Amino acid sequence: MTLASRALAQLATWPDLTQAVPSCGLGQAVSSAQGEIAHFHSDRDVDLRLTTHAIRHFAKNLKSTGAIRIVPGSQWVTIRLDATSDVDLLLTLVSVALQAQQSWPDPVGRPLFGCNDQRGAGFVSAETSGM
Repeated sequence: MTLASRALAQLATWPDLTQAVPSCGLGQAVSSAQGEIAHFHSDRDVDLRLTTHAIRHFAKNLKSTGAIRIVPGSQWVTIRLDATSDVDLLLTLVSVALQAQQSWPDPVGRPLFGCNDQRGAGFVSAETSGM
């Protein structure tokens, strides 16, 4: 079982979440009553919708880990699952995302852009990075 499939299986048991087809059409997703929360695009990369306010609020902490990529202007962060601790980080951030959607929702009428995968903003793999 991959780290992503383990995380998705855990999230599928949360009462506030349901499995869904991601709006970007790639992989699998989980949604809350307020909308999509996470897109699992591969065995390692997960896009998580935190809201713009939550990303600004936690930016310094999010940037301090190599497991998270922040894309300017996006309501989503990308998390790379390389270790069990990254799954724990994802589960914690999903809790933050659920709270953020209720406490700090993005302004009404603001267009919700697609996840970071649609922006080509995921992690660069070693095979294609020229290393």
